[in-house]
Amino acid sequence: MGRQIVIEENGCQLVLEVLENGSTVLLHCQRTKFCPEQVRENQKDWFRLVEVQVAGEDQDDHHGSKYTGTLPGRRLVFDTVRKEETAQGKRYIVVQKDSQTGLQVESYFQFTGNLPVIESWTKVIHHGEEPQTLTYVSSFALSGLTKSALAPWDQAARLWVPSNTWYGEFQWNTYRLPELGLSRVAPYSTKRLSYSATGTWNSHEYLPMGYVENAESGEGWYFSILHNGSWQWEVSDSKDALYLRLSGPTENENHWSRTLQPGDEFETVHAAVALTQTGFEDAVAQMTAYRRTVRRGNEDNRKLPVIFNDFMNCLGGDPTAEKEYPLIDAAAAAGCEYYTIDAGWYANGSWWSRVGEWEPSEARFPGGIGKVLSYIREKGMIPGLWLELEVMGIHCPIAAEKPDDWFFCRHGRRVIDHGRYQLDYRNPQVREFAHEVIRRLVEDYGAGYIKMDYNINAGIGTEAHADSAGDGLLGHNRAYLSWLDEVFQRYPDLIIENCGSGGMRINDALLSRHSIQSSSDQTEYLRYAAISAAAPAAVTPEQNAVWSYPMTDADPEAAAFNMVNAMMMRIHQSGHLANLRPESLALVKEGIACYKTYREQLAGSVPFWPLGLPREGQTQFALGLSCQGKTLLAVWNYGEKAHISLPLPKKHTHAEVLYPVSLPGKCRLQSGGKFLSVELEGKTARIFVLTPEI
Repeated sequence: MGRQIVIEENGCQLVLEVLENGSTVLLHCQRTKFCPEQVRENQKDWFRLVEVQVAGEDQDDHHGSKYTGTLPGRRLVFDTVRKEETAQGKRYIVVQKDSQTGLQVESYFQFTGNLPVIESWTKVIHHGEEPQTLTYVSSFALSGLTKSALAPWDQAARLWVPSNTWYGEFQWNTYRLPELGLSRVAPYSTKRLSYSATGTWNSHEYLPMGYVENAESGEGWYFSILHNGSWQWEVSDSKDALYLRLSGPTENENHWSRTLQPGDEFETVHAAVALTQTGFEDAVAQMTAYRRTVRRGNEDNRKLPVIFNDFMNCLGGDPTAEKEYPLIDAAAAAGCEYYTIDAGWYANGSWWSRVGEWEPSEARFPGGIGKVLSYIREKGMIPGLWLELEVMGIHCPIAAEKPDDWFFCRHGRRVIDHGRYQLDYRNPQVREFAHEVIRRLVEDYGAGYIKMDYNINAGIGTEAHADSAGDGLLGHNRAYLSWLDEVFQRYPDLIIENCGSGGMRINDALLSRHSIQSSSDQTEYLRYAAISAAAPAAVTPEQNAVWSYPMTDADPEAAAFNMVNAMMMRIHQSGHLANLRPESLALVKEGIACYKTYREQLAGSVPFWPLGLPREGQTQFALGLSCQGKTLLAVWNYGEKAHISLPLPKKHTHAEVLYPVSLPGKCRLQSGGKFLSVELEGKTARIFVLTPEI
């Protein structure tokens, strides 16, 4: 046995060992204590702390496409470990070196407050004499995920994969590994379960998150790759042990490489890993607390104002002053506090491929848009405007005037996607242009809310001023985050919504800056329920904006269903409120008024799912939020009359319908307050409030 290094912080234990050959391995990373007999001596060399692949080096393993056997990763020799105190919490840095290339590799483990969540990343510093090109560097690597299980790793493990798509966000699905084709057929295999995204829409197929668990012990690892661009993670086996690898962009998946000259250094994207002994919901609770701790402080996430937006099932990108005034009156009367004019305010006609100047249309707003925004303020609301500030339409009048280095370029040509060019935020002129647009909207027009939309995917990146297209994209991603930081420094009270055709760029890098996230573009309220119910597994409730958009012919149950979709998180009100049936409009007003009685408690709430996360084919969904002194429970029914029994995480002494009180609804506690029984009939939704036992 080599020298062991034990790190114990926040109830977590990390056990590293420096082997006789000098390499450093990570044997354990959990809230449980390490049992040495669970890792065989002949396995240890494969429990690599970090994987690093350099061009021109061997990949010393029968690996297929897996990131095992990397070199110089396998050759790294332990140098030192140091501990630092940071504003966030304790930080540990493990330093290894490779004498052949001169690369120094530093593995960072950052603890936050007292949470069992580890933020992990890798820094590579080049002390050698010859250039070295990186093609893969892990941000986090852990092997032996099921080492405590009696069953083989392929039977003991469960993998939770959050699929994501336009109109169908937050689809968490749970798998046994053989169901995905990964089975124990030999001491090691070439099969891997690899998930990745390439480009600027980095959640268009999967969220950059996941959860892997040892189903026997309850141990689990909820992870999030903290990046707004390309990413990759994989689960597979090596030396009869299950491993997890997390990274930002890679060469094989994302066209990324970075050449380090002597003296250069590179830092990977960060990843956060929440550790649990008791399962998924506990891991979500820990990650939720982490997200609240590390994000930018702001009033929006404490006060949760109600936002009206004129787009969804309403004006649909065709606003005019004439259309806005009755909606403004209706939104104010309903209790909304922000009013956002969505797409189209800047164009006289068709605007998709002409966006980019961001000047108000005189045809749509005679007398100027400032007149309408002033009216919004007169009605007691704060005005907002829609932007898509990372693109410029190919027919935008100023696009031809700008040099190519304003835009992503590949093969010597500007990248075009869906009628738009992608602006390159590495360019200081682009950032200044964007700053001036924000200044004009905030200072000249008086906007207090920006819906920052994004409707293209710029692909693998840009070759301009970069070692690779993927590295150009990574530089842009980081420059955009830096620009956002500058905006919030200038306008700390400005609310900027993160939107990407709904939820096509949901990630914790952007959500550490933005106070609010568009959850979906789903236009059918019945389908929205599953999206809403699952969302808090990936986004804190107080940041997740959900549309409520009752149609003009909506009956009271449809209006209430719309409101329940949104009332557990952030209300994004829309629909033609001025034309709603009076009884349906009354339910919108009731919902908003009810929401204002508890909304500030959502910022400290912890989610749970009495019926499990939504699955395809379910006819009932439920989402609970444990708040201070109360429990909120939303229940949706798709079928006929249903009697639903909902297990509760703790005993409760009282339960009643919170919303809507004007429609039928029954509930009662059972089994000493451990279950809530509810009755729902038809396509209905209700919110219940429960009092937990002290």
